[in-house]
Amino acid sequence: MQFPALLFLASFLCLSTVGWAQQLPGSAGTFPTNPGSFPGTTSPNGGGRPGGTGVGVGIDDSTKVIYGPTTARFFLETDVFNNRKKLYLTDTALVSNHQFEFTKRNDNRYTDLGNLGTPLRPVFYETPTQIGEQQGYYVFSPYAFQTNQVRYYDTKSPFTDMYLVLGGRNQNILNFDFNQNINPRLNVGFNVQRFTSERQFGTSAARSQTERLLAQDWGILLHGNYRTKNDRYTLLAHINHMNHSLPEQGGNVFSRNQDSTIRAFDYEGQARLASTLGWERRTSLHLYHQYVPTDGLQLFHRLDYQIHTNNYKDDALVENQQFSKFYPAIKYDSSRTQQDVYWHAIDNTFGVKGIYNRGKSAYNYRLFYRQRIFSQQSDYNLTSTTTLSGETQQNLNTYTASGFENYVGGWLGYYFPDSLSRLTAEGEYLVGTGAFRLNGQLESRLFTVGFTTMLAEPTLISQRFNSNHFIWNNQNKFGLRGTQHAYGLLNVKYKDWTVSPGADFWLLNNYVYFNQKAEPAQLATAFTMFRVGLGATYTKARFKASTQIYYTPLNAGNDVLRIPTFFINGRVQYDFIYAKVLHIQTGLELHYKSAYYGDAYMPVTQQYYLQDVQLTEGAILADAFANMRVNRVRFFLKFSHVNQGLLEPGYFVAPGFLQLQRGFGFGVDWLLFD
Repeated sequence: MQFPALLFLASFLCLSTVGWAQQLPGSAGTFPTNPGSFPGTTSPNGGGRPGGTGVGVGIDDSTKVIYGPTTARFFLETDVFNNRKKLYLTDTALVSNHQFEFTKRNDNRYTDLGNLGTPLRPVFYETPTQIGEQQGYYVFSPYAFQTNQVRYYDTKSPFTDMYLVLGGRNQNILNFDFNQNINPRLNVGFNVQRFTSERQFGTSAARSQTERLLAQDWGILLHGNYRTKNDRYTLLAHINHMNHSLPEQGGNVFSRNQDSTIRAFDYEGQARLASTLGWERRTSLHLYHQYVPTDGLQLFHRLDYQIHTNNYKDDALVENQQFSKFYPAIKYDSSRTQQDVYWHAIDNTFGVKGIYNRGKSAYNYRLFYRQRIFSQQSDYNLTSTTTLSGETQQNLNTYTASGFENYVGGWLGYYFPDSLSRLTAEGEYLVGTGAFRLNGQLESRLFTVGFTTMLAEPTLISQRFNSNHFIWNNQNKFGLRGTQHAYGLLNVKYKDWTVSPGADFWLLNNYVYFNQKAEPAQLATAFTMFRVGLGATYTKARFKASTQIYYTPLNAGNDVLRIPTFFINGRVQYDFIYAKVLHIQTGLELHYKSAYYGDAYMPVTQQYYLQDVQLTEGAILADAFANMRVNRVRFFLKFSHVNQGLLEPGYFVAPGFLQLQRGFGFGVDWLLFD
């Protein structure tokens, strides 16, 4: 590791003590995005992080080119699992270098409470990824490294990626990624992330809210991969840890003007909650290995072991309830609230798979058996009782849930002779419950069409929850959630234009949601949704303009599932070279969601819920940026929310939470290939 890497790592450790940061995002869809090695990404290269296809090389003492992006290649587990012999190059282009916020890296398809590290939720409906029992705690999950996006390197030299962002309004990110080849068949690496943000309101000394730090996150990923000389055996493994904390604020309590009217856009108001803390810790061990005894037959095994802990406490319950009446009720203890949820799960999948080539076409198959064991313990407020001897005894209120699940399933794919088209079908069944999932998809160079039908178990938190503020028990009351989703997308290229129109249709039944009381409910009737979309890009020499538009003309379930009617992303950019060495890409990004009653957030349950009081969104968000590169160093300047005050003073991203004010940010990404 060279001196710059050691210097950067030392800076990392020093800065982390005062709250400097790291966060990791992703992207999806037709809107142009860019790769990177951050958590939460959905594209193969990591979606939205600095990167692309530019040049970055290593040199020896004689200045001969030896190492660079072509010698620091990586692959994903899905590539091995699906028998794709694919290696990705390390990205060095400028596209989306400036998108350091998680919401921006995901094309604004997720929304939060206006600041880095706050709870996230999808803007649109998302089909469940699992058909069995799940916790239901998702709002901080995207901040962790994602198993399906872990990069397994095949590097010919030590490779280091150092990333620093000093974002607007004190949103700060640090990431240190190092990878090393032990020998040509064994590679190991680690990735450390740290990010923090600062409170934008609720720092009044009147309520002892002088602490500036808001979200704090640590993430650690240790990974390695090995293959035998003849490639018959392959092993991939990683350990993933996240520690995320957030003092919950409950929203802004807006002050009043001199005429007693409420100041609608008060960026310095008091928070509804003080002296609270939300905390999520998760550690997971993942292992995948396969053995190829003969051509056309592969044996595989996948193991996942997970430990999750979710906590919430309010040590100033009396004061908070008197000040804002935030909680709907107090059930047990009027002085404080404590909620702790502990989750353990072990997941084993065994199966066979293979690929058969028949001329220019090919068949791919997979059969598996999956066994899953889980347990969850939920503890809430201590209660005091007096024994016969007169002593006071503290009793912990506890309830548990556990399960043993068995799955069977398969996958079949046909690859057409043109090598660009494929037809796939997939099925999974949870034995003894009726839960299942069926997928079918046809992909070609010109279009993609597909269909999913599934029944999934309701989440554990929607079935039962006891706390100091909420009590419900829906066990044996809620039925399986049904989702049917049909979709299609065209890809049309004509001269300088690339156009991708698409459409989605959903039929949902037994939909589970959290109502206006922040309690779970299940809709007994089915409802439909229909959405059309358009992605378009125009390129002319050094100029590029792109957009992504969604229009939802039909949402028959608007009473239980709120989404904006219009959703628009747009970008214009211009690339040029200054003094023959400085590559510059400058432009403007726009985002808009039509006004709607976006969900509110309840920190006790870590769930978003319906509200009918405050409209959210309905305003344009504009960011100006300049991405630059000199050799292997990329950096950016970003002016976020540059249009604030031009048409209106601001807007709400969630009830009680304003979009961050105008801010200036800077970031740098340094790649070392030797």
